[in-house]
Amino acid sequence: MKIGIHQSKDSFSERWIDYCEEKRIPWKQVDCYSYDIIQQLDDCDALMWHINQNNPKDKIFAKQLIYSVEAGGKKVFPDFHTSWHFDDKVGQKYLLEAICAPLPKTWVFYDKKRALQWVDETEFPKVFKLRGGGGSQNVRLVRNSRKAKRMIHKAFRSGFLGYYALGSLKERWRKFRLGKTNFLDLIEGLVRFIIPPAYARIKGRERGYIYFQEYIPDNAFDIRIIIIGDKAFGIKRMIRKDDFRASGSGMVLYEKDHFTDETVRLSFKMAEQLKLQNAAFDFVFINDKIYVLEVSFGFIKEVYDPCTGYWDKDLVWHEGKFNPCEWMVEDMVKSIESEA
Repeated sequence: MKIGIHQSKDSFSERWIDYCEEKRIPWKQVDCYSYDIIQQLDDCDALMWHINQNNPKDKIFAKQLIYSVEAGGKKVFPDFHTSWHFDDKVGQKYLLEAICAPLPKTWVFYDKKRALQWVDETEFPKVFKLRGGGGSQNVRLVRNSRKAKRMIHKAFRSGFLGYYALGSLKERWRKFRLGKTNFLDLIEGLVRFIIPPAYARIKGRERGYIYFQEYIPDNAFDIRIIIIGDKAFGIKRMIRKDDFRASGSGMVLYEKDHFTDETVRLSFKMAEQLKLQNAAFDFVFINDKIYVLEVSFGFIKEVYDPCTGYWDKDLVWHEGKFNPCEWMVEDMVKSIESEA
């Protein structure tokens, strides 16, 4: 048995490699960008690659490579079921609706005339989202029909940059005032008005569709539950001041009493329905009603290091520190051995 690992900075790969070394699990470094990646994997039983949503090169061909490696009979993390909808809120809409998940009412239009007609028939506010982007970067509140119509015209003309410079600068300034970032980060936000980040330049403008979602009012937080195999853990993210968004706020709570068994149970159920190796589900609430907003396989690992414990599939709580990246390797080893 041997696992091929694509190594990249600030990814899961650092911890995967450390765990393989510690447990003497055979592995080799491979380069998913190389023209001969399929040949590099000849002596491997599996490929593990932490795809980065801010790396446009990953997004150009990751799904194609993952599907191809699986077609060749090898195990992959994340596999195609887990990865095809990564950083794709439009794809996630259809996916979650298909399994009757409690998704807030969501509208995607591919025709300007239909979108404008809908604006005249609906009520506001609504939430606007682009297909991709993390940390609430491309999420905005649309308060009235006039603003919605302007955004629709833009969506079907010039389109939207994948990087919202003004919103990013405001977020950097908020974190700077809270002492969560430094002056250089603030300066970088100003520079981004002139030079967008590489992923935004390569990806180009988002156009030809527009996405609106029902606004959930009076929400003070969201809950993220992450499923890895038969284990789950979570965080509670508080919204920014005078805002409605929680993702990326940097205000995180970890203790078990912030979570309900119902939310964890629903997360396990959806992950099983969708055949996901990993699943990070984002939830909001109206009174006792749960709504799931998005699903992703990836997360920033350091944010979860302070977690105080995890649940197993029977919803039994296990107190103490853990390393979820190790679970990914363990699950991969079990998957390989099950077909040996």
